[in-house]
Amino acid sequence: MSTALARPPLAVWRWFFLVAAAYDMALGLAFLVAGDSILEAIGMAAPPHVAYYQLAAVFVFVQGFSYLVVWRDPAASRGLVWVGVVYKGAYTALAVWYLALGILPSAFFAPWAVADFLFMLGFLWFLRGRWARVAA
Repeated sequence: MSTALARPPLAVWRWFFLVAAAYDMALGLAFLVAGDSILEAIGMAAPPHVAYYQLAAVFVFVQGFSYLVVWRDPAASRGLVWVGVVYKGAYTALAVWYLALGILPSAFFAPWAVADFLFMLGFLWFLRGRWARVAA
């Protein structure tokens, strides 16, 4: 395997983090402004108060914003990438756990777990690169 394939150039990683930012910011914003409609569309009852999903939606949006910080300067943002690894890993693990127990509230959440798992793998791959160690 070539080095170029094993370790993409920093410009590729900038695009990757821009996509990660757009993904989480769009998802967070969607649930922030249309959470009731989304829950209704997937057949889930709305919680007793919008704060139940809006607080989580704001967190997802802010996490996406952190990937914009990484996008601006990936080599200097290793700590934020580690936070992303934990965040993506936690969502994936919890979704898989609920799925294994048969209590995942909707199949709608499974593809997000797959996407987060793939982002987590990408984050870990980035952290293996020389530029991520330089700024550590």
